[in-house]
Amino acid sequence: MWQLIKRSLFARVMIGLILGVAVGWLWPEQAVHLKPLGDGFIKLIKMLIAPIVFCVVVSGIAGAGDLKKVGRVGLKAVIYFEIVTTLALALGLLLALHGSFGEGMNVNVSKLDSAALSSYVDRAHALQNNSMVSFLMNLIPSTVVGAFASGDILQVLLFAILFGCALSMVRHSASGVITLVNEAGQVFFKLIGLLVQLAPLGVFGAIAFTTASYGLASLKQLGGLVLMFYFTCGLFVALILGTILRVVGLNIFTLLRYFKDELSIVVGTASSDAVLPQVMRKLEHLGISNSTVGLVIPTGYSFNLDGFSIYLTLAAVFIAHATNTPLSMIDLLTILGVSLITSKGAHGIPGSALVILAATLSAIPAIPVIGLVLVLSVDWFMGIARALTNLIGNCVATVVIARWEKDLDLVRARQVLRREQGYEYVPGKLPLAEQATASQAG
Repeated sequence: MWQLIKRSLFARVMIGLILGVAVGWLWPEQAVHLKPLGDGFIKLIKMLIAPIVFCVVVSGIAGAGDLKKVGRVGLKAVIYFEIVTTLALALGLLLALHGSFGEGMNVNVSKLDSAALSSYVDRAHALQNNSMVSFLMNLIPSTVVGAFASGDILQVLLFAILFGCALSMVRHSASGVITLVNEAGQVFFKLIGLLVQLAPLGVFGAIAFTTASYGLASLKQLGGLVLMFYFTCGLFVALILGTILRVVGLNIFTLLRYFKDELSIVVGTASSDAVLPQVMRKLEHLGISNSTVGLVIPTGYSFNLDGFSIYLTLAAVFIAHATNTPLSMIDLLTILGVSLITSKGAHGIPGSALVILAATLSAIPAIPVIGLVLVLSVDWFMGIARALTNLIGNCVATVVIARWEKDLDLVRARQVLRREQGYEYVPGKLPLAEQATASQAG
């Protein structure tokens, strides 16, 4: 038993989660002070995301040696993201309309407390006032150092793509720079491997704080919305993503088992940021080139938010039902269209789920924005499913685009997912990156 716990990060995270619930329930006054454990763990991981994304993208582009491939992968990623995100939005809207949750609450809008909502609405208005031109301009960092300092993934990604393309053009006279970036990437991944061992402690602190703050009884508040959201996310993963992955030639459940350690960390922290580096590493181990992983995953974290999309349509209809707001077909189409736009680029916005939901509701006059107060108390619990679905969606997206680009070793992927001897994932080992480095050195 001890050997299993020692070898399995998943087992240690589950122990941390159970202990966190117990401590938060039995000693709530002390448990609320454990929040820094969870926050500190996420900050430790986040501080390495920008340099890791830079190293992976630059190494991938320089190693590929074909700039046309970079453009193809980017275009295919955008097409895939739009199609699947639309399916997620439509599924959330469809199930929300056929569910009765929220109906019968008869909430009096005038009696809702708007104090807790003001900051989210202010940020939502600021977001709405930003034009597409402003959004595109914000992708360009004021300085290269500023992009890394702020941790803005899209800004880092833009610089990494430009730097990688330039490096690819002068690769024969800049082999030392390519080697340096490759080796720096391996060092950062090794460092992530060390930090991720703190995940059980981070999960313990986050869960203890949440249980102490909200109480076990909070799981029953607005239970219909929470259960419907989890059911919809599960249906989306099993039915839509499962079908897409089946077409590729893989099984969604074996993929979930492969990422069980990362998924367990997301459950405890309600954040997919904490596992981004490990996910990129494991996708490469699966048989996908680092150029495809480096382009699709960071972009998907901002533009392929499947769980977030389901949340927007589901929560909007719930608020309408709870406030006895009738919805016309025009209103429903508006929800779908506005959500398709507002769901993009939500990553990195403080309180992004509530801010984007407020921005979405502000564009639909029929639904009172103040109704957002109704979902505040259960947003954390819904955040777990959002983060899980977003992460799974981006893993599937990377596999699909790699297969579309003929950049996936399908035989190896099946061997890894079946956990055949010699193909198990070993932290700290990057066979594909090592092969690329060796070939460049030769």
